Amino acid sequence: MSSYSVTKTDTPAIKNAPLIGLAESNGSFSNIHLAALVLGVPWIVKRLLPVVSRGGFKTYLFLVLLLGVPVTIAYWTLMSMYGPRKNTKIELPGRSIEEYITIKDEELKAKYHGKERIPMQVFHDAFFDDKIDLNGDVLEIMEQRHDWAKMVFTPELFKHVFLKFIPDVLYHERSQDEEQVRGHYDRGDDFYEWFLGPRMVYTSGIIGSLEEEETLEKLQDNKLTVVCEKLELKPEDRLLDVGCGWGTLCAFAAKNYDCASVTGITLGRNQTKFGNERIQKNGGDSTRHKVLCLDYRDIPGGKAAYSKIVSLEMAEHVGIRRYQAFLRQMYDLLEDDGVFLLQVAGFRPHWQYEDLIWGLFMNKYIFPGADASCSLGWVVNQVEKAGFEVKNIDVIGVHYSATIWRWYKNWVSNKDKVVENYGERWYRIWVFFLAYSTIISRNGGAAVFQLTLHKNLNAYPRILGLPSHNSIHVAPKREILSVE
Repeated sequence: MSSYSVTKTDTPAIKNAPLIGLAESNGSFSNIHLAALVLGVPWIVKRLLPVVSRGGFKTYLFLVLLLGVPVTIAYWTLMSMYGPRKNTKIELPGRSIEEYITIKDEELKAKYHGKERIPMQVFHDAFFDDKIDLNGDVLEIMEQRHDWAKMVFTPELFKHVFLKFIPDVLYHERSQDEEQVRGHYDRGDDFYEWFLGPRMVYTSGIIGSLEEEETLEKLQDNKLTVVCEKLELKPEDRLLDVGCGWGTLCAFAAKNYDCASVTGITLGRNQTKFGNERIQKNGGDSTRHKVLCLDYRDIPGGKAAYSKIVSLEMAEHVGIRRYQAFLRQMYDLLEDDGVFLLQVAGFRPHWQYEDLIWGLFMNKYIFPGADASCSLGWVVNQVEKAGFEVKNIDVIGVHYSATIWRWYKNWVSNKDKVVENYGERWYRIWVFFLAYSTIISRNGGAAVFQLTLHKNLNAYPRILGLPSHNSIHVAPKREILSVE
């Protein structure tokens, strides 16, 4: 234990945080206070302004609609600026900003210098535009971010929320999903291989040992094995992988479990070609094991067509508006005795402003349209509403930190190739994304929830799933004595 009563870790499995990297930031917010302001400020304005004071209830409602957005913006801005840190167990060094970053833009340098910290959104946009450099390794400087950056809401963040994020949440049309997914995943297989490595798996791996730094490939093989074992795959199974990426899980299931059929679904054209080639290379049968390039709404097969379904970090792209319809579709596609494994990334409900700012960065630059990254409680409510029963939940956010740390090291080692083929800006966006995501997923700002589900039917043979109920199979490290 440290003198600040904060436990530091020291394991080769992850990127361990320095003490300053464990500092809490501001999470001050109240829905009650915001509602009181949204309703109260128009009432005060109506009483004080001569022009509208004679109006009735309709005038008041008009003022609520007129002032609601600016009041909300003001509240979020002020609370992010002046709210206290969640706790102050870790004392920040208070060094000058110049010790951490070098600002090359004269206008920015005039505003942020000495002890005047820079808003995180202003920093990362300037960093992408080569107006700021970090004085050292990106991940190491980001570990110390609370000493040189402030997690406050800015006009640019609100602009993105109102003009891009909210419209995406409201619509999520088929053409929108296709444009966003293909614009992201069809950038180039080489681009992704430079950080994903040969497995080409763009989802969280799983740590198998705290005593060693397992390779990225080992983490992903651990995850693929866990998923297939939770699904209890058998040769007679008909497996559907929704959002299959480059088809690695499809190839893994066909090769190791010889499923009767394996069908992967992706909107990425490059991923489809890569996945089918990988399946064939690993001995798959093209008549039974394949990746299809189509929208999830067009999945073939009809009612009860699949005995096992898996979706690894694709549901975020479905969007909040269509989430329930997606789950009902999975329910209909799954046979009554089948198993559905849903792995989805999300946020903690007791967020800090840093979490939201990071999430908006991700939405704007990395995963546009992935607005259904919600809390675990929200996800559980959605799957139960759709008719599923939760058998098992594993929260694997720290495993994602371990995975992304390895992606980060791969990316940095391939910097010259990235810059030569895609330019300095793309390198900077992704090095920031990978560094910050290593930290956020380790600190709990974001996590990954792996849910094993089945239909909540009386006739479901629950007892037969006992061997794969992984979380209850704990091996004690000492002799356990019965209580007489």
